Amino acid sequence: MRLRELVEKYLTVGGGYGRAVAIASFGLPHDEAERVFSALDDDYQISRFFHFTKSAGEAYGVSGYPQTHLSIDAEIQTAL
Repeated sequence: MRLRELVEKYLTVGGGYGRAVAIASFGLPHDEAERVFSALDDDYQISRFFHFTKSAGEAYGVSGYPQTHLSIDAEIQTAL
């Protein structure tokens, strides 16, 4: 999944920037979601706009840490 597609999916599911969205709602297979989100988390130009949290729900290993939700800052548009 490309960054633009991921952000569009995030906005569709979450209804806007800055809202916590379950990683499971992106519809990716578990292992693919872990790869995609870990790669984005490792990229400083992108990760500064991503905020992962762990709360109730299915956990994914993002850069070695269990995470369940993601919120994205509106400033991600500068990287698209």
